[in-house]
Amino acid sequence: MFNLTYEFKLKPTAVQTAIFEDWLEQCRRVYNYALAERKHWFQSRSCQVNACSIRSEFIIPAETKRPTYASQCKNLTAARANIPALGAVQVHVLQQTLRRLEKAFVSMWEQKHGFPRFKKIGGMRSFVFPEMGVNPVQGERVKLPKIGWVKFHQSRPIPDGATIKQARIVKKASGWYVMLTLQWDVSVPTVMPHGEALGIDVGLTNFIATSNGLLVKRQKFFVDAERKLKLLQQRVSRKKLGSNNRKKAQKKVAKLHEYIANCRKDWHWKLAHQLCEDAGMIFVEDLNLIGLSRAMLGKHCLDASWGQFFTILQQTCFKHGVCFQKVSAHKTSQICPNCGVETGKKELSERTHSCSSCGYTTDRDVAAAQVVLIRGLAAVGHTVKMLGEGKFVGIPVNQESSYLIVEECQHRSKSCLQTSDARGYTPTR
Repeated sequence: MFNLTYEFKLKPTAVQTAIFEDWLEQCRRVYNYALAERKHWFQSRSCQVNACSIRSEFIIPAETKRPTYASQCKNLTAARANIPALGAVQVHVLQQTLRRLEKAFVSMWEQKHGFPRFKKIGGMRSFVFPEMGVNPVQGERVKLPKIGWVKFHQSRPIPDGATIKQARIVKKASGWYVMLTLQWDVSVPTVMPHGEALGIDVGLTNFIATSNGLLVKRQKFFVDAERKLKLLQQRVSRKKLGSNNRKKAQKKVAKLHEYIANCRKDWHWKLAHQLCEDAGMIFVEDLNLIGLSRAMLGKHCLDASWGQFFTILQQTCFKHGVCFQKVSAHKTSQICPNCGVETGKKELSERTHSCSSCGYTTDRDVAAAQVVLIRGLAAVGHTVKMLGEGKFVGIPVNQESSYLIVEECQHRSKSCLQTSDARGYTPTR
């Protein structure tokens, strides 16, 4: 199966907008109730055996089983018969809300995410229709179960032969959107390593540096709009709580945040397409993005949004038939790409790589990208001997060092051949 998601802007009527708002509120209440049920069960099992708390204890019978997605769906069916507001919402939409909570707990257990939190009023921004009827899209209208036909702006045509499997209604500051999941019953082969290889290093001074010497400056989307954002947030703080003027001021802040995110995403897409035009393989660093976002330069790391760029670049590589792979980011800026000698840590003010062993000199970020390239070629089973043969644009031919990399190629080609045998690739000589 092959899936793609298309996003279109809805043009609902006032009645349909009221239905969307009511459904979001019902989904929020179901989510919070199910979360409270699970949280109380966990707290009743975490109390002391030999003593009771001074404040309170959650006493639940020992034979009570842990709430799961299946048991809460069963209780939801009984609740819909007694609560008219829940009965007005399609049952599959509420079940998907419970499944969303289940995924939050799975992420907590397996991916070390935090404990799920309750959603305040307005915190639920989307709901899902997991099943769509036959021919749900006709012209510029989409038929949503239990709601009916809703107009939308069809910014691009829907491909022929695609089946619309589900629809997600999303509320943003600029309006309502529908995200249609299209599915094709085909098997897509994995992209094999081929063509020219490109290593990419990301940073704050230069957003990306490639192994062939390309440097792209970082666009400071959030920092440039920070002054205006501060002014709008001050206006929000001066408005009375719960007033309509405060809601209007909050909407302006949300629109500015959405504008910043849209500008950043558009720039990432354009840059990703530019990189995939002449490359057959692209290698990037496998960074600890969460750790970087919590460091001293966390605001700037989040503004750069490397994680979003890597996701967009991976999707673009898939469309262009380019092999994409992440490699280890350990000491990429401390190793000479020419001789492989570790040069030690560099201060952030040092922007030039100069190896005392072989004399190779280049930009610091370009050198790190070349190290990423060498590791990527070793990972896919290509020999670094291709560097000396000049079969792709890696380390520049006109380098300042007079030494060649023949000895390094011979040393690394052995390890690359071992890696290729383990992975099942045939190395290119």
